[in-house]
Amino acid sequence: MVDPVPVPAPVPSGAPAPDPTLRSATAPGPQPGPPAPPNPAAALSLRGLWKRFGQKIAVAGIDLDVPAGSFYGLVGPNGAGKTTTLSMATGLLRPDAGTAHVHGTDLWADPAAGKRQLGVLPDGVRLFDRLTGAQLVTYAGLLRGMDRDTVAERTAELLAALDLAKDATTFVVDYSAGMTKKIALATALIHAPRTLVLDEPFEAVDPVSAANIRDILAGYVASGGTVVVSSHVMDLVQRMCDHVAVVAGGHVLAAGTVDEVRGDQSLEDRFVELVGGRQSTEGLAWLRSS
Repeated sequence: MVDPVPVPAPVPSGAPAPDPTLRSATAPGPQPGPPAPPNPAAALSLRGLWKRFGQKIAVAGIDLDVPAGSFYGLVGPNGAGKTTTLSMATGLLRPDAGTAHVHGTDLWADPAAGKRQLGVLPDGVRLFDRLTGAQLVTYAGLLRGMDRDTVAERTAELLAALDLAKDATTFVVDYSAGMTKKIALATALIHAPRTLVLDEPFEAVDPVSAANIRDILAGYVASGGTVVVSSHVMDLVQRMCDHVAVVAGGHVLAAGTVDEVRGDQSLEDRFVELVGGRQSTEGLAWLRSS
């Protein structure tokens, strides 16, 4: 449990109101009374997460439950608080207030036990890029306490599945952006975690590799694993995920199954309706052909 610190009550101006008809949605600003207890059956159970950077409130009291065995999408515009939320939920960033539980384990009270159950692909975190691809994945497995034979076998399988076998002896610093994303995913998978948290896993990845990754993740969920993925691509989330949460302004605006959130619209249309911000292009007449 992280001791709460004073957080200003006002919500940033222009923040959209959450949809009260959908479960798990949070209202803007601090809520009166004690927070709801975490859900021990959830893969991830977030309660009252807050994070401020200087004068900016990045995350403003997020409550969210990710069902075990689900493929959960976290969507939102740039600056919505997705990466900050996932960083606090996985032990990469300490919250100013609130708790994160991983399969019932308080992550910040017992970080080792919580992180043992997680595989994390963060966005923008540096890798040990002076190692080769094979060395990096091997290093990740050994850090997890796995025996060398198992690590070697799984490393070879992961590199083959992610189409990196021919680049196994290439230094990661010489990888392209898409290859770097794939090798980072391999390090998150090596120990077969109960829950995967992936921040923009398909960014810069070519379509063939993206299809392979989707197949890997679908098989992982089918076998009982849980995937939490953030993405800006609504069509991808709509096709891949069974649950989704829409985040904007540091708040959860709507959360539930994909069908509950989108209603009778496409997920993209529902997203735009919730988040707002579509701009008029009338002032760009000079771009149109005469």
